[in-house]
Amino acid sequence: MSNFDYDLHVFRSPRFRGIVEEAVQFFNKTPIHSLPPPERFAGPGVYALYYLGSDDLYAGVGARNRISCEYPIYVGEAVAAGSRKGIVKNYSNRTLLGRLRDHTRSIAQAVNLSAEDFRCRFMVMVNLESDLILPVESEMVRRYKPLWNIVVDGFGNHDPGKGRYNQAVSEWDVLHPGRQWVEKLTGAKPDLNKVRTKVQGHLLKVQGHLLKVSLS
Repeated sequence: MSNFDYDLHVFRSPRFRGIVEEAVQFFNKTPIHSLPPPERFAGPGVYALYYLGSDDLYAGVGARNRISCEYPIYVGEAVAAGSRKGIVKNYSNRTLLGRLRDHTRSIAQAVNLSAEDFRCRFMVMVNLESDLILPVESEMVRRYKPLWNIVVDGFGNHDPGKGRYNQAVSEWDVLHPGRQWVEKLTGAKPDLNKVRTKVQGHLLKVQGHLLKVSLS
């Protein structure tokens, strides 16, 4: 039995990083669509939402994205049923489209947001490429630091169902009230002013970060 050497257990693959980078570059060249997309399509994959509106809190983001959609406010993934257990049989379900439609409903219910102020882009990943969905999503979150992913929690939440309404109201729902099921939650609410301050601080940092990304 040999002595323990940690480095002998660590897998590193520059080729894998290169493939993830290739996927992100492909994603960034996909067409921009309204939210939800105008046509039905099947398959899992990765998607991003871009805010183009003029709300004072997101004014800088909206102005920049009206020129070119380069800062996603949210990045997400939709995997095929059974993929986490390695038993995917087909990719015909509209998993990704369903996720985008869910988000459209959440935005439409918010009293201070409109789906017309959002755009989306997405990348469908089937067969072996579907194994890259989670790594590509993670890389995009690291790269673009989307506000609703890493600062404001709760956008992707769903109705927890009967018997689970003792949960706290999310920061997203404090910023953007209106989802009907949130009214049933009895938990504490975050302080609106504190959440807004977090948002403003993050978006100031993002401006410099995006410049570095665009130059890299």
